[in-house]
Amino acid sequence: MAPYEALYGRKCQSPLCWYEGQGRAILGPQLVDETTEKIKLIRERLLSAQDRQKKNFDARHRKVEFEVGDSVFLKVSPMKGVVRFGKTGKLKPRYIGPYQIIERVGAVAY
Repeated sequence: MAPYEALYGRKCQSPLCWYEGQGRAILGPQLVDETTEKIKLIRERLLSAQDRQKKNFDARHRKVEFEVGDSVFLKVSPMKGVVRFGKTGKLKPRYIGPYQIIERVGAVAY
């Protein structure tokens, strides 16, 4: 029994594991062609999924830039067991501020 089969309870589907018993079968050009076609199909599907996710992200987000002197609110990330500003649960603030921007650090600084 192969280690993969012992661990997962089924035979390995990867071309690297396609052999019978102790002796390895010689992989022919037909198997290589099938594997290449499947890899192309997987890449196409990954690219289409990435394009779809990018389109959804671009539709829901906008680029925001702040200048020195602008007032901003800061989002407070929730952490378990940390009591911030003396309040817990639903009543704790999600945003704190307003704070004024005093200096621009860089073009990509968050």
